[in-house]
Amino acid sequence: MATDLRRLARDVLMADTIDSKLAAVDVLAAAAEAGCGSDVSVPGTDVTRPGRPDKPQLVPPKALPKRSLLQTEGRAALLHAIAHIEFNAIDLACDAVQRFAEMPDGFYMDWISVAVDEARHFRLLQEQLAGIGYAYGDFAAHDGLWEMALRTRHDCLARMALVPRLLEARGLDVTPGMIAKLDQTGDTASVEVLEIILREEVAHVAIGTHWFNFCCRERNCDPESTFLDLLKDVGRGALRGPYNDDARRLAGFTSGEMRGIRVLANDAV
Repeated sequence: MATDLRRLARDVLMADTIDSKLAAVDVLAAAAEAGCGSDVSVPGTDVTRPGRPDKPQLVPPKALPKRSLLQTEGRAALLHAIAHIEFNAIDLACDAVQRFAEMPDGFYMDWISVAVDEARHFRLLQEQLAGIGYAYGDFAAHDGLWEMALRTRHDCLARMALVPRLLEARGLDVTPGMIAKLDQTGDTASVEVLEIILREEVAHVAIGTHWFNFCCRERNCDPESTFLDLLKDVGRGALRGPYNDDARRLAGFTSGEMRGIRVLANDAV
């Protein structure tokens, strides 16, 4: 059916310009709001590369230069990096919807709601960039989020653990520091945008926690030990502190998980 939500999510995933991807999110959101359903019996499409605009250029993370936030270019580069995360997060949410079959209806509705939020975040950041004379694509970026999507594309449990509960949870840790630095520059408008994003990303990570726990129950495995076992292969760099314990707690992390993360990262317990 043309109104099947999983097919519409795939349309978002494959849209290859900024405008077409955002427009496809709007179509998906309207269909979900209208009560359209998902054919959960149809296997997902193994998309190995989503549709993307020509820019930004993708480079290794270490190739991205550090810039001072005291300069307009530095603030623009920071906002651009966050916009890139939000733009990729649209694809990640829609890939979860279109890829993983035989999940409860709530799974698809949850990740559609995340895609809608991420698109709104991206638009807010677009406005901030435009206000200081820049646009998405003006700086290079890296492809770490989608690389993890590829790594977990055959396993919904691993996807829920290592995308929302690892990579996106990292945003909960670092965003307060970015807010503080932007506040020191007097950029109150950008601070307000990041505060919105931080608040709503807690809910997104919580959705990841909910469906990770669901997958664990379906497989009769312990969520804490399963999560920590999955983290053992990701490398210390993805686990470094500081940690936003309050936000992580709201997002469903247990005290045992947080102790385990610190042990794996060789941080002080």
